[in-house]
Amino acid sequence: MQATFIPASRRVRLSELPKGVSAVVDEVSDLHETDLIAQHLRVLGFVPGESVRIVALGPWGSTPLLVQIGSTRFALRRTEADRVNVIQDA
Repeated sequence: MQATFIPASRRVRLSELPKGVSAVVDEVSDLHETDLIAQHLRVLGFVPGESVRIVALGPWGSTPLLVQIGSTRFALRRTEADRVNVIQDA
């Protein structure tokens, strides 16, 4: 099976995804071997291939971010959203 080339311009952190733009989770980055926050994000459904989008931003574009993954919405801190790498839909 041949790997699909995805332009770097479509790969962003969830925290950088513009409001309303759909994307697909690529991976959750662990900051260290026992990163409990990264593990928790995976348990919540931030797994490769899952559809995700930013629904709303906090005041002045800051924390929290209201994120929809599947049919569920979560409020995430920007530092948490930084750990989720996504691929923007074309």
